[in-house]
Amino acid sequence: MTFALYPPVKNIRMGQSKFSLNHRRYISISNPCSDKLAASIHRFQTQLSAKTELTFGKPHAEHVLLWIDMPASKARRTTKQQGTHNASKSSRAAANVIEDYEIKCLQDSLRITAYSEAGVNNALQTLAQILEHVSLEKAPMTPVMLPCFSIKDRPDVKARGVMLDISRTKVPTMDTLLSLIDQFSMLKYNQIQLYTEHTFAFSNHKKVWQDASPYTASDIIKIRQYCEDRFIDLVPNLNSFGHFERWLRHPSYHHLAECPDGFIHPFGGKHIPYGSTLKPNAASIKLLRGLYDEYLPLFDSQYFNIGGDEPWELGEGWSKAKCKKQGATNVYIDFLAKIKQQVDKRDHKMMFWSDIVLKEPECLKKLSKELVALNWGYEGNHPFARECKLMAAQKIPFYVCPGTSSWNSLTGRTTNMQTNLANAARQGKKYGADGYLVTDWGDYGHHQYLPVSYAGFLLGACHAWNHAGTRKIDPVLGINRRFLGDESGKSGEILWNLGLVMDKAPSKLRNQTIFNRLLFWDMQNEPLAVTDIPDTALELCESAFLDLEAMIPEIAPARDKALLQKEIKNAITLARHGIHRLQVYRGARIKPGNLRKNLERAIKTHRSVWLARNHPGGLSESCDHLQQSYQAL
Repeated sequence: MTFALYPPVKNIRMGQSKFSLNHRRYISISNPCSDKLAASIHRFQTQLSAKTELTFGKPHAEHVLLWIDMPASKARRTTKQQGTHNASKSSRAAANVIEDYEIKCLQDSLRITAYSEAGVNNALQTLAQILEHVSLEKAPMTPVMLPCFSIKDRPDVKARGVMLDISRTKVPTMDTLLSLIDQFSMLKYNQIQLYTEHTFAFSNHKKVWQDASPYTASDIIKIRQYCEDRFIDLVPNLNSFGHFERWLRHPSYHHLAECPDGFIHPFGGKHIPYGSTLKPNAASIKLLRGLYDEYLPLFDSQYFNIGGDEPWELGEGWSKAKCKKQGATNVYIDFLAKIKQQVDKRDHKMMFWSDIVLKEPECLKKLSKELVALNWGYEGNHPFARECKLMAAQKIPFYVCPGTSSWNSLTGRTTNMQTNLANAARQGKKYGADGYLVTDWGDYGHHQYLPVSYAGFLLGACHAWNHAGTRKIDPVLGINRRFLGDESGKSGEILWNLGLVMDKAPSKLRNQTIFNRLLFWDMQNEPLAVTDIPDTALELCESAFLDLEAMIPEIAPARDKALLQKEIKNAITLARHGIHRLQVYRGARIKPGNLRKNLERAIKTHRSVWLARNHPGGLSESCDHLQQSYQAL
């Protein structure tokens, strides 16, 4: 028997004998443990078919289902570090925890050995998947027998995280988010970031967040505690330089903008009537100081991601003379240093997106070694090798940050996602990255549905833990097992193959699919990126979508079946609508009235499925993008 484990373990040896789980009622742990580990053990117990009890005693061996051993000296240290919520900040200590573990299943015993509570938790996640696998394989009404095996396992990368975009219109409901955290925990992620621009309810800035369904302080505390109980570090994330348009669009904040009257966006060349970048001065620092005072006390993490990416108009307005004299990158670094002073005062280590400093690598020498650079790139051929080498040469701590390839896609970009995630893991491991952060964005209305990101979440976790072993896994089975509970296996297959349809019509587009590009096309002039795509390729895409749509009734997941079916069907409807727009423009006999009716129905469905997983804030903005597309018809 071969176990299907996600992420794959480093070393496993299978034995010939079997271990019976029947009539064993105890889980025995060798040393006192924190409430957090006790909760992890309890969650493991709920997955067992028989009732078990946790004990610190030494019951007779034939009554013990599982032995948990932590060497005493290290166990005491990690218990003190992780046991209480106090000034020592458990998750801050977790950065140096050894996550290695061993599992040995012999004919007469099942035993976990680990050097920290995090290691025990990792072992329990693996063992839970093994028990799930065995239960699915066994015949009904027969005893549960484990094949004997031994596992030695450890992660490639210390910090393994997911960043969810909660600012580009979608703010997940608490049920949605907590369910994701459970799934991430099973995949051995140990860090989560919630990308925030305006979706936190700052007490003195209601104008900014009043229509966004923001998380409150109470929400953050609940999320943080839920994460901590699952050995996950909730890292505060608040963009603090660029991407500040959600604030600067309001007249009362115009004075803080680099360009208060707007700027020409470098993507598309359109004039944006308000600024997106803070002017790098004392007034902006004063604003940030107040935000940090309210926001950061809610978190225990040693880190804080201040963003800082894409300050589009820096040097075009207030700082123009300074940037001309000193160089825009130097002005950028100087302002980062001022932000860092505020972060340091609040006892956090500052993270920032590294796109600006990597444009002029000689500027890397000016960066503090107490920063953590987040090296992002979302195409399969992103130059992670060159950029990681530059970071390593300057001894700057850094993460590699690939993506799920879901945003601006509607259907996912499976091939690109695979290559991007693997490339980041390979180069991050080679050059000593401190972390691997899988990003999931929601640009321009967040029109992709959550299941489109599952493949990226799954493969990202596998690459971060065991890059070399990831090439051997079955990702479709993993999507079904870890996210969907699909007894038929069809939903994972559909989601995976949805992201492959774009390969039938290759284009020069980056960071998006032609289906998404054409959906929001005004039908005035054919986009240059699709002019080389023949009509036959569009027909192949159409046919592939119809084949996948025909599979939807076969889905039989235990969780969210009806919702998942609606999400997949509407994703296909929107993608096909994009194809039809180009076909009509090229002279195909498709009635414009039918196009309008189909899009009108799709918008109605979009509203419905959105509210099943997300708060209402941002829905109108997301639908406005679709309505503009409708008006163009």
